Amino acid sequence: MDRIRALLSGTRRLVTVAAVLVLVAAGVAVATGVFGAPSVAGVDNRFGPVDDETTAVETDLHVSNPNPLGVSFGDATVDYAVSMNGVGMAEGTKSGVALDRGASTLAFRTDMHNERIPDWWVSHVRNDERTTLTVDASVSSPLLGGAGVDAPAVEREVETDLVGGFASNETRPVNASRPLVSDPVLYVNETDAAWGEVNDSATPIDTNFTLYNPKPVPVALTEVGYTVTMNDVTVGQGASDRTYVVPSGEARTLETTTRIDNSELDEWWVSHLQRNQTTDLRIEFYATLRVGGDSIRVPLDSLTYEKTFETDVFGTKADGGEVANASGGSTTATTTATDGESGSEGTTGTTAGGSTTTATTTTDAGGLFGGGDGNGSAGDGGGPGTTTTDDGLLGLRS
Repeated sequence: MDRIRALLSGTRRLVTVAAVLVLVAAGVAVATGVFGAPSVAGVDNRFGPVDDETTAVETDLHVSNPNPLGVSFGDATVDYAVSMNGVGMAEGTKSGVALDRGASTLAFRTDMHNERIPDWWVSHVRNDERTTLTVDASVSSPLLGGAGVDAPAVEREVETDLVGGFASNETRPVNASRPLVSDPVLYVNETDAAWGEVNDSATPIDTNFTLYNPKPVPVALTEVGYTVTMNDVTVGQGASDRTYVVPSGEARTLETTTRIDNSELDEWWVSHLQRNQTTDLRIEFYATLRVGGDSIRVPLDSLTYEKTFETDVFGTKADGGEVANASGGSTTATTTATDGESGSEGTTGTTAGGSTTTATTTTDAGGLFGGGDGNGSAGDGGGPGTTTTDDGLLGLRS
């Protein structure tokens, strides 16, 4: 029995020594050029299946193994990571990969947790709607002494302008659309919007409305409310608690803040990918007007802001826009920003002062959300206009 144990022990030592010698010999062969080190020619990424919790990132790593027939780099390891503005979105490791001789493609999948989307969103807005997408991938093997071979750097700069189209000096009427009420109740002569101070929980949008009162008596707005949806997913809603009074024949600027609830953005992200990276952004407003001792709620349809944007995050989207190559670059996407009561593209309207304005379709040059100038409809200002002579605050007809 002792002789058997000694024999087995000696066999194990021989196997271990042989394995070490093979690795050393292979390392020497690589160092002396007998074996060639593999290289990574490129990496392609695309989104796979998405659910409420995770988004699959599917990757093809294109590898070249220059070694001759019968020489194979077995037990290789692939490391992979995706970040956006330094926020880690997905990472993974695949071990036990065999590299065939010549050119080959290694396919693997990494799960991205959708809960990371709000963190990225905050970084994007804080960075003036700019994102740097970085993809890092490498292949390592024991035959290379554990050293990694890096893939060509993939870095994409993306910019957006999601609220720029809200800025407009097109005059639009505010209609109560109520029986016995003379419309328009007010005119909106100018609108503007900018991101507020974003934090981890909310993304504020500071909005300004210049209102003109054509009535012979003051009009009081006791509440201005809003709803923000992205692909019909409600990501923000609320109302102001400040009263604004617009004197007769005068204009006043109303300042209010809409807020996007960042915790809802992971749900929006799912809808965005399910629609082939397309989103319909919509912001609707309403106002509560005080009429004597009563209040009426008036939809501000003329202030509804709509914008459709598409993305091509990895530059490998199958259709729509100019697709970049695997090593990075930029995309070209078309974004339609529609403003106005009809919500239609390319509409023409008349300001309270009589001038004509035309809404335009904007083309945004590439990026995560098809960013660009994002200008919506705009006019020549549309001054206060003419004061109407109605009997009563809202011109009740007899």
